[in-house]
Amino acid sequence: MQVGVIAVGKVKDRYINEGIAEYEKRLRPYADLRIVEVRDERVPNRASEAEEGQVKAAEGDQILAAVPEGALLIALDVAGEAWSSEELASRMKEWEIAGKNEIVFMIGGPLGLSPTVLSRADVCLSFSRMTFLHTMVRLILLEQVYRAFRIMRGEPYHK
Repeated sequence: MQVGVIAVGKVKDRYINEGIAEYEKRLRPYADLRIVEVRDERVPNRASEAEEGQVKAAEGDQILAAVPEGALLIALDVAGEAWSSEELASRMKEWEIAGKNEIVFMIGGPLGLSPTVLSRADVCLSFSRMTFLHTMVRLILLEQVYRAFRIMRGEPYHK
């Protein structure tokens, strides 16, 4: 299975990069992982709602331009569905059986994803109603994808 992550901005924190690198390594036996970073747009100080919308739209255009043809699209959004790790594993297994060989997770910047990106998504998924650094979400996502593959294969993983 091919797993893609399209995310806004670069990860600058060393500890997050180290965690991402660890899960990239752990995922190699299970999936072909591809991470694409798109440029984050500058958010003006005290941005109006319209200016924030323009930033999200510009970032959204970049995200959608990076989406591979035929991929199943999963938007990470606070208003999305909340799944357990077992539910994610079950869905991934269903997609694999259904021939969805490529899934792509889309992560917005600090302002989130544009309405256009959310409307293009096949699934909107939420990790929590809490707010996380958008760069930290990448690390959490990769850990959960790794956990899902372990669950799918019946391999042990701590609970």
